[in-house]
Amino acid sequence: MPFHRPKGLHPLIPNHSLLRQALFVPCPALCLALCFTPYVLAQQPVTDVPRIGTLDFFGLARIQEGRLRQALNAKEGDPLPASKGDAEERIDAIQGVVASHLEAVCCDNDKLILYIGIEERGAGHFDIREAPENDVMLPAEILSTYRDFLDAVDAATRRGATAEDLTKGHSLMADPLAHEIQLKFTDYAKDSAKELREALRNSYDEEQRAAAAYILGYAPRKNEILDDLQFALRDADQGVRANGVRALLAVAIYARLNPDFAIKVEPTWFVEMLNSLSWSDRDQAMRALDILTDKRDPAILGLLRERALPALIEMSRWKTLAHALPAFILTGRVAGWSEQQIQDAWSKGDRETLINTVRTKK
Repeated sequence: MPFHRPKGLHPLIPNHSLLRQALFVPCPALCLALCFTPYVLAQQPVTDVPRIGTLDFFGLARIQEGRLRQALNAKEGDPLPASKGDAEERIDAIQGVVASHLEAVCCDNDKLILYIGIEERGAGHFDIREAPENDVMLPAEILSTYRDFLDAVDAATRRGATAEDLTKGHSLMADPLAHEIQLKFTDYAKDSAKELREALRNSYDEEQRAAAAYILGYAPRKNEILDDLQFALRDADQGVRANGVRALLAVAIYARLNPDFAIKVEPTWFVEMLNSLSWSDRDQAMRALDILTDKRDPAILGLLRERALPALIEMSRWKTLAHALPAFILTGRVAGWSEQQIQDAWSKGDRETLINTVRTKK
C-alpha cells in the first residue's frame, strides 16, 4: 500500500493521482475476471474461516443502517453469512429496498470487510444490460492463453508481486511470467480484433466476454477500442465490467501522457457506476475518475455533482480508510478544494468539514 499510518490514518501521499503512480503501481484486486467465490474476495485469500472485520454500507438515504444489520443477522467478528443469496433476500424484503448486494473484500487485520449495498426506491441507479444469448466463442488459443495469464497472476499475487506499468496504455506486470503472456495479448488484439469484439458483444459465456474485454485493451490504436471498452462497462457480469474499467484506466493514463494522440475517455459511465450495487464497480470507477478529474475539468466535476454527489459523500465516510480516500479526493475536487486542502483535511481526520462544504456549495 502506498500509505502509512501516523495517528491511525492513511494520509494522502504527495502527488497522489494515479497518473503519477502509473509506473509499476500495485494492481488492486487485479481487476480480472477470476472465478469468484460466493463472495468476491478482492486481493489475497484470508483464513479458512473468513470472519467479518468491518461492516460497511452504501446506498442508504431513508433506510436506517440498523434495519440492514438486523436483516443481515451478522456483526463484526462473526463468520460471513452462510448464504449470500439468503442474506440478500432478507435485505430485499425491507420495505423501500429495490435490490441489494453483498461483497466481501480482503482484508482488515486478516478479517474481511463486508460491504452491503442497497438501491432504494427512487434513488440513483446504474443500468446494466441483460447477458447476451449467442453461442460465440473465442479461438481456443486466445482463451487458453488468457487462462494461463490468470494462473500467472494468481501465483504472482500470492507472492505479493502485483506491480504493473500502465504507461503504455495497457498493463505490463513486473512479474516475468505474467508479463510474457501479456505481450501475446498485443498480437491477439491486433490480429483477432474482430473475434474479440464479437465475443464481447454477443457471447453468452461471461468468461469469453471477460477475456475479450481484457485483451482488447492491448490494441495498438487506443482510439479504436474506446467504444468496445465503454460497452463492457455495462455488461451483466461484474468481472467483465472490471476488465473494461481496468483497460480504460490504462488508456486514460496513456492519453494524459500523450495528449497529441487526442484520445478522449468519456467519463459518463464511470460516473454512473458510482451508483452501482457493486463495491468493485464503485472502487474501479473512482480510480478511473481520479485520472479524468486531475485537471479539474468543470464538465466532469459538474457531472459528478449532478449524478453522484450523495454516493461520493457516503463513500467518503467508509470505515476502511484506503477505500474512503478515492471518494474523499473526488468530493474535494467537486467542492473546488485544492489538492493541498484535501490532503490536509484527510491527514487531520476531518472529513466532515469537506462534506459540509460540498453540500452547501452551489
